[in-house]
Amino acid sequence: MIKQSFCAALLLLGSGAVLADRPVLAVAEFTNDATGAVWWRAGVGRELSGMLANELAAINAFTVVERSQLDHVLREQDLGASGRVRPDTAAEIGQLTGAGYIVTGTVTDYSENTRRTGGGVNMRGINIGGRSTNIGVGGQRTEAYIAVDIRVINATTGEIAHVRTVEGRTQDGGVSLRAQTGRFGGNLAHASDTPAGEAIRAALIEITDYLECEMVLQTSACRAKYQQREDTRRERTRDAIRF
Repeated sequence: MIKQSFCAALLLLGSGAVLADRPVLAVAEFTNDATGAVWWRAGVGRELSGMLANELAAINAFTVVERSQLDHVLREQDLGASGRVRPDTAAEIGQLTGAGYIVTGTVTDYSENTRRTGGGVNMRGINIGGRSTNIGVGGQRTEAYIAVDIRVINATTGEIAHVRTVEGRTQDGGVSLRAQTGRFGGNLAHASDTPAGEAIRAALIEITDYLECEMVLQTSACRAKYQQREDTRRERTRDAIRF
């Protein structure tokens, strides 16, 4: 019995150590630089930051600081849309919020493309996984694309620890969601069951997976996967440039 209790105590201590080692994140309000994001309204940046915080907390790989704690400090500090933190204020942000890192996001591109799918009947409103989508033969289908620049800032030094452009897009048959922990509401509610909404969900989950890979898993396999995606994105961008 004593041996079993001792082993159980070690397991609890071990679990606590793992939890204590989780990166502590705060998510700043998103900003928008994409002229095509017609769904962007006042308050959307705050909603997106809350949805990303929910996704990060849901996978139990991070400790996420309450947004209210970050807001209190940011009212007095310089965390601009560029994602930069002044070195002389970064330490205070970390001390007052308890966050080791601050995640910033800027929507840099958004586009929609409507294409015909042939003759026949187009069925709308079919619910799959808690969301509506366009499914059927014929009619039109609108596909959406969103790009978000993510920066992870060390709250102690003010240095940018990680930076990546993450993409989200609708796919034929919709996107596969791990968990819809970030519900659409407020000023973003009108985009909930639209191509924009699906692209946003896809981008938030991609951001979550990327941060888990880079900051928690840190395996060569997952890093290689995201580097390949980054290389593909950059090559596609270069091909689109016309001189």
